[in-house]
Amino acid sequence: MGDLLLVRHGETEWSVSGQHTSWTDLPLTAHGEEQAKSLAPYLSGRTFALALSSPLSRAIRTAELAGLTGVLPYDDLHEWDYGGYEGVTTVDIHRTRPDWYLWTDGVPPGPEGHPGESPTEVGARADRVLARVDTALPDGDVILVAHAHFLRVLTARRLGLEPADGRLFQLATGTVSRLSTEHGRPVVAEWNTRA
Repeated sequence: MGDLLLVRHGETEWSVSGQHTSWTDLPLTAHGEEQAKSLAPYLSGRTFALALSSPLSRAIRTAELAGLTGVLPYDDLHEWDYGGYEGVTTVDIHRTRPDWYLWTDGVPPGPEGHPGESPTEVGARADRVLARVDTALPDGDVILVAHAHFLRVLTARRLGLEPADGRLFQLATGTVSRLSTEHGRPVVAEWNTRA
């Protein structure tokens, strides 16, 4: 049974400013590109039974710069749909909703095609990704390149926790995390590793 490796994409302008970024397709900053390149030595020499990426360019570019090949874009790996909070910082949201917390309150609807998602809805997508991952893990390691909030929810679901428990797993840009098993049960083997 293989391990599940999670790569958060490199830094973008909005990850620096703290703006919620789901469907806005921002490029990596120069620093974000360096972060992605720095992952290559950690990932080199590994083979993956399955390699999937969010369809957004910041994730695809991270995979390329990290030296991954054969990576397939997978729609369910896109970031949490922040609806009306796309491009808005938590600080700005707190000016009108001082007690707002993404993990319990979700987001208001945004423009057409972006209704926003609740933690439960993101958890359902994570469960679909994990079902696909589970078909490949018997053949070796699997790697996913995606986004912070989504990968945090996916981690919670992998560990048998509720989607909102993703709040417990801080995840920095340009990092690799590894979920494994111990005595047949999912565990965090490595978290937020920088090369």
